[in-house]
Amino acid sequence: MDSAQGDSNARGIPTAPFVTDVAEFIGGADKDVMPTLQQFQDAISKYKFMEMSTAQRRKGLEQKIPDISKTLQMVEFLKTRKEHPDPTEVTFELNDTLFARAELDPVDRVHLWLGANVMLSYEIDEAISLLKDKLDTAKKNLDLANKDLGFLRDQITTMEVNTARVHNWDVKRRREL
Repeated sequence: MDSAQGDSNARGIPTAPFVTDVAEFIGGADKDVMPTLQQFQDAISKYKFMEMSTAQRRKGLEQKIPDISKTLQMVEFLKTRKEHPDPTEVTFELNDTLFARAELDPVDRVHLWLGANVMLSYEIDEAISLLKDKLDTAKKNLDLANKDLGFLRDQITTMEVNTARVHNWDVKRRREL
């Protein structure tokens, strides 16, 4: 094998070994290949499960980032309007197809949903700082999820190639016998 077992990427996803010499990997020309093929299938299943959960994490981040950005833009807008004594007329989204109009007086504090039915009040500058940190973290996590998905696809491909090589080696060996 070219890759030593136990190697992994930065987030702990194990690197799939590439089998260069099938006979050596199996342990000899007279060994049964079924346990090795079963190990490879188990590894492929694990990689596909990790791929599925990483794809779900990516999808959640892709939905969260626009929401955080919109919230940040609104808080920054409220900060610019803080000095004006007149109320500001705004249209805001209640859900995907329903909007409402409101007049907002200048504010010093905003209330942000943090999740798990928790809302906290923040000074505007504090809220902007928090939202920028959350947005940066979400973008970094999205980038990592995309890198992990590419890495997982490579590992699945490697294990599928290994499976095919062992299977073909076994077929060739049986024909020779």
